[in-house]
Amino acid sequence: MPPLSSGVHRLTVGSGAASETIRLIAAPQHAPSLQDVTGRARIWGVNTALYGLHSDRTAGIGDFGDLAGAAAATGAIGASFLGINPVHNIGWAEHDTISPYSPSHRGFLNTAHIATEQIRGLERSGTTRAVSDELRQVLANNSASDLIDYRSHYQNHSAALWVLYEIFVREADAGAKQEFDEFCREQGAPLQKFALFEALSVMHGPDWRHWPQALQTVAGGETHVPDTAEDSKRFHSWLQWIATGQLAAAQQQATNSGMALGLYLDLAVGPRRGGAETWCEHAIVAEGVSIGAPPDFLSPAGQKWDLAGFAPAKLAETGYQAFRDILAQTMRHCGVLRIDHVLGMNRSYWIPDDGSPGGYIRQPFQSLLAMVAIEAERAGTVVIGEDLGLVPDGFRETMKARGLYSYSVLQYEKTADGAIAGPDHLRPASLACFGTHDTPTLKGFFHGHDIDWWQKLNWIDADGALQARANRQDEIAGICAWRQASGDADSDERSFNHLNICVHSALANSDVAMVSVQLDDVLGEIEAQNLPGTINQHPNWRRRCKIPVEAFADNDNLLKIAKLMHQGARNAPDAKRENSSDH
Repeated sequence: MPPLSSGVHRLTVGSGAASETIRLIAAPQHAPSLQDVTGRARIWGVNTALYGLHSDRTAGIGDFGDLAGAAAATGAIGASFLGINPVHNIGWAEHDTISPYSPSHRGFLNTAHIATEQIRGLERSGTTRAVSDELRQVLANNSASDLIDYRSHYQNHSAALWVLYEIFVREADAGAKQEFDEFCREQGAPLQKFALFEALSVMHGPDWRHWPQALQTVAGGETHVPDTAEDSKRFHSWLQWIATGQLAAAQQQATNSGMALGLYLDLAVGPRRGGAETWCEHAIVAEGVSIGAPPDFLSPAGQKWDLAGFAPAKLAETGYQAFRDILAQTMRHCGVLRIDHVLGMNRSYWIPDDGSPGGYIRQPFQSLLAMVAIEAERAGTVVIGEDLGLVPDGFRETMKARGLYSYSVLQYEKTADGAIAGPDHLRPASLACFGTHDTPTLKGFFHGHDIDWWQKLNWIDADGALQARANRQDEIAGICAWRQASGDADSDERSFNHLNICVHSALANSDVAMVSVQLDDVLGEIEAQNLPGTINQHPNWRRRCKIPVEAFADNDNLLKIAKLMHQGARNAPDAKRENSSDH
């Protein structure tokens, strides 16, 4: 056969009246490497929570305008990427879900992050500015604490978006309206199905499993949708157009600031079981089960996530189209993509609704990896697989062979005797960080704040807490013994500042391809973004950033971290590539 373009093809062989058709996947051997995309072998960047960003122009939750500002500021001090939580669609009618890892549809964006004063086609509208100013004032008045009031934001922000849509219909210039129409044509049937779901959810609630029987399929929804929903469908398509444009502008701002990769986006494991994605793709969704995880060191009791998974055989029959669409949409505006719980591409842990024991379901790993490589090649995106948990033998080697980078969390990298492994033990082809949104911050780790929470929630008793704190002190002493920071180290080796410098200097000087610095660690936050296993007991997903976006550029702590990364020769051109180009 002649060479085939990357993609999923149908090969039909016939002889007389007999024929056979098979699926043929043509994929690049490797997803783009860091060197391919940036010309650099070792880079660093910053990770933060988009919802927690705020600025002089915003209140409520952080928006895409704040994201652009944060990217510009961190890019200016040498960061190659700015990483954030997933920005998948949460659901217009869903007002209780706040976790970005529990989306309604991963192929569309969370419109709660739309910057209301940056609406395409209304840039010169005084009415638009008035609506945005009023929204900011209302949300500021409703914010009585440092924690985000999501319900207030959803209610007031949603009302403002409806007003802005009506202004757009009346006042927007012809060019903007034409761009919107072209967006709708380009997105085609997937956008139309999603917009229909959003329109129906306003009338019947966010969980389609509780809708009238006739509406519980796309075909039924299209047949029985009332005429009054047509404008609502148009509105929800418009929201996606606005959100997509603003996210694209943030990526442009990031690369304009000097970032080699720009935005680092996160792909969630799966959608909520009653959300838009399972309604739109009902034919390939596994029924009667939730994705979860068995007991492991991350969660000794195991986890049931109430997220849906694709049934492998059904997904394969469609040529993996739904998975490819989600990848393509997510990679569209980022330089690096993190796939959360990438282990699920090899085997996923399903927990039946009927109370039966959970078990692993084998997935078409090689085919799914091929889809990732295909879409990453088209987008020019570097891909990281979050491979924490119970990792099967050979999994990381297979992932690496396809060009995906591993994910190294320093807190979990242990030696045989239980000590935290030094930076020399980290996997070079990985992104390394001290912690994630699910782990203690560096200051929380230093003070044993996570252990305090475990004891408060009765996960461990007093004796267990005492032992855990003793172990923690040993871990801290071990890290500080690395002395990677030498001359920059704090004179008080028992201080948090000393630990902070030791950790980040060690990461900066390590051989890992990518280093991610958590903004919470830079700013000395003690509370984690999320405490797995809790819902209301801990302020999950609600904490605002300690400083506004405008203060990023000259924040002393951020500048000190940037200096450490520079001293570690992060972001330097790849010497091998430079030398080869000379010849």
